[in-house]
This record gives sequence, C-alpha cells and structure tokens, in this order.
Amino acid sequence: MRHRAAGSVDVHTAGSDPGDEIAPVVRELLAERGLDVDDEFPKPVTPEAVAAADVIVTLGCRDACAVLPGRRYVDWDLPDLSGLDVESARSVRDALDARIGLLLKDLTDTASRPAGAEQ
Repeated sequence: MRHRAAGSVDVHTAGSDPGDEIAPVVRELLAERGLDVDDEFPKPVTPEAVAAADVIVTLGCRDACAVLPGRRYVDWDLPDLSGLDVESARSVRDALDARIGLLLKDLTDTASRPAGAEQ
C-alpha cells in the first residue's frame, strides 16, 4: 500500500502476533515486485496505533485485534504467507495486491470528493 499510494495515504503496519523477523517468503515476494523491506521489522499492534488510524485493515485476526468505535475496519481473511510455499504465497500476494488497489482507489476517491457529495 505504501508503495502504491506514493504518499497519498499514510500507511503503518503491525501484527497481532508479530514474529522476530520478516518471513523469508515475504521478503522474496516483495523483492519480486522491486520492494525493499530492509528498513521494516515486525511490530505489535498497539491501542495507540489503532486510535491514530482512520482505517484498519486486518488479515483474519478476529478477536486478537484491538477494536475502537468510530474506526473503519476492513478484514481480508487471507492465509499467513509465512506458512506457505512460494507458489501458494504468490497467489495470496496477488489477492492482497488486488484488494490494496481497490482500497486505495476508495480512499483516494473519498478524499477527493467535496464535502456532502453523494457516494
């Protein structure tokens, strides 16, 4: 999302049960798209991060994710990439990429609509 948004939305990532490092298959899949994750690291979702967000995208975390009233939640129930072979992980990555594209369009279209305009 950060790469595709090119600064049009502020993006932060975190996990409900982050590992110690980014999974090798995730690094490989992002590298295939020319994305470098050397400055990234797994971090936990905090109540403060949720409170600061307008939209929270969850990946099937259900009750493990903090929920605050007044926030928009989008749940994309997708398999965890770290447990998949690279071919299966590519299909999940591609599904995630398509959803990111739709969400980005929704966010940027919404931001460009005049106040009170019909949706």
